[in-house]
Amino acid sequence: MAKTDTNIASAPSKALLGIGLVWLAVFIYASSNSIVSLLADIGRQHPVMGRNAVSLCNLLFLGSLISLVPMVFMFHKDWTRENLRKLSRKDWAVLTLSAVLSSALTPALFFIALDYTTVTNVVLIGRIEPPLFLLATFFVLKEPLDPWAFGAGVIALLGAMVMIAMNGSDAAFTFGKGEIATVFATLSFIASTIVTRVGLKNVPLGIFSIYRTVLGTIIYYFLALYLYGPNHFQDLFTAVLWKWVWVYAIIVIIIGQFAWNIGLKNARAGDVSLATSFSPVAALIIAMVLLGEDPGPGLIPGGLIILAAIGVGQFGRIRGTRLKKQREEEEQRAKSKLDRALEQEGRMNFKGA
Repeated sequence: MAKTDTNIASAPSKALLGIGLVWLAVFIYASSNSIVSLLADIGRQHPVMGRNAVSLCNLLFLGSLISLVPMVFMFHKDWTRENLRKLSRKDWAVLTLSAVLSSALTPALFFIALDYTTVTNVVLIGRIEPPLFLLATFFVLKEPLDPWAFGAGVIALLGAMVMIAMNGSDAAFTFGKGEIATVFATLSFIASTIVTRVGLKNVPLGIFSIYRTVLGTIIYYFLALYLYGPNHFQDLFTAVLWKWVWVYAIIVIIIGQFAWNIGLKNARAGDVSLATSFSPVAALIIAMVLLGEDPGPGLIPGGLIILAAIGVGQFGRIRGTRLKKQREEEEQRAKSKLDRALEQEGRMNFKGA
């Protein structure tokens, strides 16, 4: 009895821990673009033979390699002969396509975007992702379209457009290389998610995560050499890069991944949804604090619209959960009535002619 009471008492504390870790992970991931840009600026201030050793390419490549350490620690048990034998050729093909999209193409495009435009613009233009993703799952996966979630995504996109339109700088009205790279990065992210959901339902998470990271890093390495020349990664072993890459690896990759994975195990779905809804707002605030970026006069009206979108999305989620609960209760009551009727019928001796 005491053990049961202890388990019941520990449940709320685990839930609170999960909520806290999910919010921590959301803020860490929201800060990732700002941290990358800040580290790249530090590299420009401390050049190695005139070169920026803390370049976006070096951070992505070396950070991906370092991220394998916690992945192997968490998922090594999934790499068994039995699990590997179960994978078909189709599974390996989908794994490879997912690795190209999610671990090579998508981050490379986002890093290119950060090289040509501000974090604020990357965050705002990235608001095209939620409604496009819902449409993609509706048309490709034939999943029901949640009108509340779709409406919230459209409203948030409207808020982002207001912020961009009201920015007083000339760059706000220029759709340049960085903005184009952001659009393609978002489309690549949506495609990778669709591919993963379609073809990797039966693939263990550990095999998927490690294989994707290893293959994606290798592909990105050779792609960068092809695009930028054989000496592109010549500064990988410089002291200034290794000094600062750990900031990115430890904060964004290691702490972020551990907080997210542990948080998902203990937090409720509603708490996770609420936390992730604030990701774009958190990213804008962090860019203002760390990089001194000014979203312009559109921050307040655009931010209020984005907050309204969060409210719409949360209202729709709560409403959907309530309706689902009501349907389940009605089905349970109907089943109980049927059981009682059958029980009464079973007590009768005469069944009719």
